[in-house]
This record gives sequence, C-alpha cells and structure tokens, in this order.
Amino acid sequence: MVDTLHDDLVPDDGETAPEDADFLALLATAGDLNAFLEDLVRLAARQTPSAEACGLTLARGSGAVTVACTDSLAEQADERQYLVDDGPCLQAMRERVVVRVDDMTTDERWGPYPSLAAQVGVRSSLSLPLVVEGRSRGALNLYATAVKAFTDDDERVATRWAGQAAGALAVALRLADSDDRATQLQGGLDSRTMIGQAVGLVMAQERCTAEEAFRLLTLASQRRNVKLREIAAGIVQAFEAALPESGPRRW
Repeated sequence: MVDTLHDDLVPDDGETAPEDADFLALLATAGDLNAFLEDLVRLAARQTPSAEACGLTLARGSGAVTVACTDSLAEQADERQYLVDDGPCLQAMRERVVVRVDDMTTDERWGPYPSLAAQVGVRSSLSLPLVVEGRSRGALNLYATAVKAFTDDDERVATRWAGQAAGALAVALRLADSDDRATQLQGGLDSRTMIGQAVGLVMAQERCTAEEAFRLLTLASQRRNVKLREIAAGIVQAFEAALPESGPRRW
C-alpha cells in the first residue's frame, strides 16, 4: 500500500460525503496551519444548519486560547469564558462532553458567563470536545443569536467537524518540536504545512489515526530514499490534480 500511496490518495467519486470532500479540499489548498484552521471553522459554521459563528479553543496550561474563529461574535463569546474561567466551551473541553445551551438569558450554569454571552448577542451555543490521542485538547464552539437554535441534527453535523478539527490538531501537535505547542499553533507551522496536509489526506483516505498516517509517510520516504517533504508534496499534488477545475467551494 505504501508503494502506491500517491495513486491511492485521490477523491473516490460516489464514496465521499460532502463534508469530507470539503475537508479534503481544505487540506490540499491551505497555505499554512493558521489559514487551514480559519477555513475549517468557517466551513463548520456554514455546514452546521443553525450555527452563525464558530470558534476553536485549544487548551493551554491551566487555561485556554482561541486559535481560530469566524468573527467577533465567536471571539467575544470565547473570551468571556476565559475571563471568568467557566462556560460551556471550557466544560466541554475539561469533561469531554457535548454541551448545548438553549437560552443564555435563562441558563444558570457557569456563574456570570451566560449573561456576559447574552450581552454580546449570543443566545444559544453548542460546544464539542476535541479529543487528540486520548486527551481532551480543546473544543469546537458554535454560536447563534436565536434561542434554542441547535438541534440533534446540528449536533450530528458538528460532531463530524469536531472530529476533523481534532485530526488537524493531532497532526500539528505530533509535528511540533517545542513543549509550548499552543504558541506554535498561533505562530504557524509553515515549514511543516506540506507534511501536515499529507498526513491529513492519508488519515481521511485510509480512515486511520494521525500516528498511523505519519508512519505510512515515513515508510514511503525510507523505501524510496527521498525526503519526507517530497513524499508529502507528491501526495498533495496528486490530490490537487484530481480536484474539479473549479476548485474547492469557497465562501
């Protein structure tokens, strides 16, 4: 399988869900990790029926930081949780549970947070944990200005995107050299972007973990006696060549 890795990693018409196709297109066209995560939260908000805004929270020491968001609504809602160190996003991250809020104006959980969120226009939210290598590393947070906006269908779609975001974080964390991984995510991982994209493509195609995908790339590099970056570039180029001429859908 490793020796035919380039040929295998192309879209398979009729077998890829729309969400997966959009995700693969993002992996192939992202300029750097930060841009990829920004695109991912925008697409998650767009494809979750009731969502108006989305933020991606990453655990950092004893606190948290937003590494990507769609707009000021998500940014302000996230920041107010960090300010009081409590809220649905932090609960989802810390307890590895999905947290849904129907009405911020009446919810009595999390101390002052619901009223702070309502002040910036948020009325309901949906937060999902991002589990990477068995550990909760962050949360995907969806926001709406209407009460009771999020349904079971929203949760189903959002769960798929939380899984995609967790996969992207797994790649980034595995490739990071420093212990301060959150800082590296914020600063970008430009030199590792190509490898990260290839790992993501292998994960999506082979339905495997980031570690298994990285191992496949390493084996291919060793067997062909070429640099890992060159293997990654070939995989990404093969995927881009198989995309429709119109390219990935943008917003």
